[in-house]
Amino acid sequence: MKHKVLLGGALLLGVCAGIFIYEQRTPAEEQGDGRIVAEKKSPVRREMTEFRMKDFDRGWIRYADGGTLVTEDGGLTWREGAVPESEEASVEPAVWSGMLPEERKPDTVVFQSREYPVKQSQFMTDRLGWVLLPHSAELKHSVLVTTDGGNTWYNEVTPSIRTAMQEEKKRQQQIKDEAARYASEGNAKLAIGSQWTLLPDTVSPGDVVLVRHSGPGEVSWQGKTFPLEPSGAGYFTYVPVSMQVKPGSYAIGDQTLTVKAKKFETQYLQVTKQMEAMKQDTQRIQADQKAIDAARSKSEPEFLFSEAFIQPIEGILTTPYGYTRYVNGKLDSTHTALDLAAKQGTPIKATNDGVVALADSLYLTGNSIYIDHGMGLFSQYAHLFELHVKAGDRVKKGDIIGTVGTTGFSTGPHLHFTFWAHNTPVNPNLFFNTTPFHWLRKET
Repeated sequence: MKHKVLLGGALLLGVCAGIFIYEQRTPAEEQGDGRIVAEKKSPVRREMTEFRMKDFDRGWIRYADGGTLVTEDGGLTWREGAVPESEEASVEPAVWSGMLPEERKPDTVVFQSREYPVKQSQFMTDRLGWVLLPHSAELKHSVLVTTDGGNTWYNEVTPSIRTAMQEEKKRQQQIKDEAARYASEGNAKLAIGSQWTLLPDTVSPGDVVLVRHSGPGEVSWQGKTFPLEPSGAGYFTYVPVSMQVKPGSYAIGDQTLTVKAKKFETQYLQVTKQMEAMKQDTQRIQADQKAIDAARSKSEPEFLFSEAFIQPIEGILTTPYGYTRYVNGKLDSTHTALDLAAKQGTPIKATNDGVVALADSLYLTGNSIYIDHGMGLFSQYAHLFELHVKAGDRVKKGDIIGTVGTTGFSTGPHLHFTFWAHNTPVNPNLFFNTTPFHWLRKET
């Protein structure tokens, strides 16, 4: 009896390659001319009784006659070999168990328009799985593989199937990386398993929302469009809720964002006539604004931080976020930042990891720094006495980037600090001691 290994092209999760055939000869028959020839019968396949995939690459097949084949490349190639006793029943789960499907044990599957009973099944992820069908002469191979959750089954691993397996392995790692950003595994499962997620889904004017979607695209909001950037296993963008947004319910994807009313206090400042006149030099103000807009127009398309944000200094809060400000009795503006008073020379820390987008002396805000934290989010530090960084520098959370001063339009030593999301100022209090991924308030 001679065995041949069917290894052609790309074989089913290689299982195809694990199918042996043999030629069975009958006793010699004599031809009319006296010659003796051997009669050949149809090839007969060995019966597969069990299989196991330990991970995305390694697996084994056992036959009724006790033989085994093993693979280390997802089934593209197989070789004869013994299965270590310790590995016979073990399976390494996908990299993050939180995204594994419910225990799947289909009773039947449809292959080539025909329904077959299932003898054994194994799903590695919600997309990638295998089934062993009962031994049948009409089936070329007994093991089928799916890369779309069971909608379509294949009995050989083509190059495209192997590519899909590798992509699924990559996706699982992306899921693991993203899941680590959330406050709990429950929140991670909720966000990653949803089409749309709003972090959070209830805000006030001046706040910001981190939007997650399961696929690429964009978000339209208040007349503006924000592209969704890939990160982890999803696509993200910040949606700033400006002070002008009215309370109500707003649709974002298939979710509803609730904006609640919030009352902000009023502040009255008295400044010298010389300082008041600074606001009249529109030419210098506009020139600075062009430089600021240019710096904030380019943000790295990735989250540059992984830990919670910190408050840059432990100063005295003199002006909270959102105050309506009057200067010398005249309505001036809404104060969309925090003013933290401290002694001149007090070290200022970077609120989180990022890249310095701007570090320069500006007319109204004096010595100023903008740090890009990725995805269109910037932190701003104004009225500094000294600048310790320059544009292009990469900084880590807690790095000393400058010192407290009173440069520009300032009535005393303090740090003017805020965040900007897509060029809209947003409440910095939302970020301290947390990250946007922890703003999800629901949990399964």
